[in-house]
Amino acid sequence: MVDVALLSVPLVAAVVGWLTNWLAIRMSFYPVQFVGAGVFGWQGVIPRKAEKMAHICIDRTLRQFGDLNEVYRKLEPRRIVEQVISRVGPRMDEYIDEVMYDIQPVLWDNLPLFARNRIYQWGREQLPGRIEPLVEDFGDDLNELVDLKALLSRELESHPDLMNRVFQQAGAVELRSVIRRGAVIGGILGAVLAPLWVRYPEPWLLPLGGFAVGFLTNWIAINLIFRPLRPRRFLFWKVQGLFLKRQPEISDVWARLVAEELITVEKVADAMINGRHGDRTRAIIQKHLRPLLDNSMVMKLSAQVAVGMTGYTELKKAMNHKAVQATRDVFGDPAFNRERAPVVAAVLADQMKSLGPAEFQDILRPAFREEEFQLMLVGGVLGAVAGGLQFLVLGNVFA
Repeated sequence: MVDVALLSVPLVAAVVGWLTNWLAIRMSFYPVQFVGAGVFGWQGVIPRKAEKMAHICIDRTLRQFGDLNEVYRKLEPRRIVEQVISRVGPRMDEYIDEVMYDIQPVLWDNLPLFARNRIYQWGREQLPGRIEPLVEDFGDDLNELVDLKALLSRELESHPDLMNRVFQQAGAVELRSVIRRGAVIGGILGAVLAPLWVRYPEPWLLPLGGFAVGFLTNWIAINLIFRPLRPRRFLFWKVQGLFLKRQPEISDVWARLVAEELITVEKVADAMINGRHGDRTRAIIQKHLRPLLDNSMVMKLSAQVAVGMTGYTELKKAMNHKAVQATRDVFGDPAFNRERAPVVAAVLADQMKSLGPAEFQDILRPAFREEEFQLMLVGGVLGAVAGGLQFLVLGNVFA
């Protein structure tokens, strides 16, 4: 019977170690949304802390790189100008029609075709000269026009699983390794506990030992992810925190997902127009559109004669509104967003890779640090339940 105890205690401890590590990792990722009521519930550590982790990461990478203006310059403003002209140019006639039908539908319907064609041609000729300085202005003021933290907060509400995917895609091998090591660590701790229980078969010993096994295996698992900071030689092995060892891969995955889903050209443009500083964005657009009519004496006089002074003012307002709408159309192009995403990703990935181990850990570790005691406590409780059940089984065997 002693042999049964000596074999079963380490075996159960190994199962507890494996199960508690598996559960700790599951609880780190899931559920994505909060399940429960009040304090009686749970949301995965990573999705719950995703916004905080993303803010830390963006703050650190952009602080080291420079700012959004620098990222914008990497996007090649000339390519943005080409995109605007290629999207707006073919629709210029349509935009002019929409503006004129809003302001003076009867006049526009009755205008001779040659006069309309002259206005269409004028609009197409003016476009390149207006777009270049407009794009340049946006690039110079992008930091002031876009509230990056507000953009991240809004998008992470829509993508609560984003940080999950960063960890899972970049660290799948390491996460499986942590679970397996939980079984090994649990078995070793159980081997220490077994002879102690045989000598002192107290009712509380196995539940208490089970709690210690579950608690310690989870503590070790979390520390395996983040410690040691730098590679260290231990006997025949060189060890380092599992996610720190994978810094380049995690950086690439993080940067790609952020560039494809969070800081896309389309979403930055939307934040410029509809965000906290949208009025300033519209003012910049208006500043560059106003000369379209005012600097062309023929068009200005023609418009004032045709629609009157009040109508002329309304015409400029309508043009400004149409330009804002056209901006959404231009940067909503999926192909353009896909093409530019690798540029943003490369900027973010390079800077994240260049962080030292301590700085890199500070991006990921704070979220776990706030919750790790709860994860270890859950592992301890699970281990105590397993130890209690094992006591009942062994008690019946010895009886």
